[in-house]
Amino acid sequence: MIRVLLFLVLLAAVAGGAAWFADHPGWVTITWQGYRIDTSVGFLAFAVALLVVVGALVDRAWRMLRRAPGALARGRREDRRGRGYRALIQGLVAVAAGDAGEARRQAKRVERLLDEPPLTMLLSARTAELAGDEAAAGRLFTAMLDHPETEFLGLKGLLAQASRKDARAEALALARRAYRLKPETPWVLTTLFDLQARDGRWREALATLEEAIRWKAVDAADGRRWKAVVGHELSAAAEAAGETRDALERARKAHDLAPEFVPAAVRLVALLVQAGRQKRAARVVERAWAREPHPDLAKAYAGARPAADALERVKHLQTLEGLRPGHLESRIALGEAALEAELWGEARRYLDAAAGAGAGPQARVCRLMARLEEAAHGDTEAASRWLGRAAEAAPDPAWICRRCSAATLSWRALCDGCGAFDSLAWRSPGPVAALAPVAERPRPPGAPAPGAPAAGAPDTEGAAVDAAGARE
Repeated sequence: MIRVLLFLVLLAAVAGGAAWFADHPGWVTITWQGYRIDTSVGFLAFAVALLVVVGALVDRAWRMLRRAPGALARGRREDRRGRGYRALIQGLVAVAAGDAGEARRQAKRVERLLDEPPLTMLLSARTAELAGDEAAAGRLFTAMLDHPETEFLGLKGLLAQASRKDARAEALALARRAYRLKPETPWVLTTLFDLQARDGRWREALATLEEAIRWKAVDAADGRRWKAVVGHELSAAAEAAGETRDALERARKAHDLAPEFVPAAVRLVALLVQAGRQKRAARVVERAWAREPHPDLAKAYAGARPAADALERVKHLQTLEGLRPGHLESRIALGEAALEAELWGEARRYLDAAAGAGAGPQARVCRLMARLEEAAHGDTEAASRWLGRAAEAAPDPAWICRRCSAATLSWRALCDGCGAFDSLAWRSPGPVAALAPVAERPRPPGAPAPGAPAAGAPDTEGAAVDAAGARE
C-alpha cells in the first residue's frame, strides 16, 4: 500500500513538472568544442532523466555480471547440499528399516555431497551399528566427541555400546559426562540413576533421583517409591556402619514415603525394637497389616510384641487378624500360631478356612495341615495325603522379579538374576521350579553375578532427531 502511494505521488510530481515546463517554455544554448546545441528546457530535463535511467540500468547490469559466477557457485552448492540432506534422510530411513546395504550407500553419498563431518559420522555410525560392526561404530561415536554439536550424540551411542557389553564402569563415566552436558534430559537422568543404583552408590542415586523428579523425568508416584527403596538401602548401610540414629531416621522416612512398601516397614520395626520402642514398632506393624498383610510383618510383630508363651502369641496375632479379618495371611498366621500352642480346634478352623480360599490351597497351607493331622491325631495317612497335595498345590508366594521372573524368599533392592532395580514383587510364581532361590539355580552364560550391576541401555532410536540436533 505504501509503495502504491509513493508511486502515485511520484507520477503526480512528474505530471506537474511536465505541465509547469509546458506553461513556462524556455531555451538553453550549449557551446562546447566548437559545437552549439540549442534546445528547450523541457527537452534538456528529459534528456538528463533518460541519461540517469540508462546509467542506473548499466550499473545494475554490471553488478549482475560481476555477481553471476558467485551466484552460480552458490546455486551449485545449495543443490549439492540439498541432495546431501536428501541422502541423509534416506540413509536414516534405511537405518530405521534395518536395510544395511541401502544405509551404507546413502552414507557414502552423504560423505561425498556434504562437507559436514558431524552428520556424516552420525549416519556412518548408525550404519555400522546396523551392520553389527561395533568397533567401527565405536570409533565414529568417539570421533563425534570432538565436535561440540555431536558430543552428546556420541556419548549416547557409546553409552549404548557400554551397556550392551556390560561395561558398567565405562557406562557410568559416560552417563556422568552426558549429565554434565544436558542435566535436564530425561533419559540421561533415569539412566544415570539406574547405573548408580546397580552399582550400590545409593547417596549419588538419591541425588540423581531427586533431580529426575524435579525435571519430571520420573513419575511422582514412582519417585516416592524409588526414594523409599533407596532410603531403605541407605538405612541398612548406616546400620552396618554403626550409625543407628541415622539408620532409624532413614528407615522412618522410607516408610513415610511408601507405607505400602513392606521391607521398609519391617526394617523400621526392627530398628525401633533395637531402640527399645516396642509400642511404636507394634503400631507400625498394625498399620502396615491393615493395608496389606504379609508374612514378614507377622514375624516382625513377634519382635515388637514379645510373647511369654505360645498362647500369648496367639492372642497377639488375633489383634492383627482383627485388622484384616478373613485375609489369607491372617488365617495362615493364626493357624500356625494355634498349631504351635496346641490349640488343635483353633488351628483347624483357621487352616480349613485358608485351604478353602481361592482356587485351591497353597503348598504352605497343605504342609501346615499335614503337621496338624500328625500332631493332633497321629494320623500319618492323612498327613501323607496333605503332603501329596502340597506337591501339586499352588506354589508359595515369593519375591518374584518382574523382568526375569527369578524368585527369592528375601526382598532386595537389586534382582539377583538380572540386576534390575526395585523389580521384586510378592506373588505366587507360575511354574513350581521358579520357587527355587536364584542361588540354587544354574546361571546362564554371560549373566551378571548376583547383585552385580548391569547398565541400562539408553534408547538408540530416533536417528532423525539426532541428525536435526547435529545440524543445530
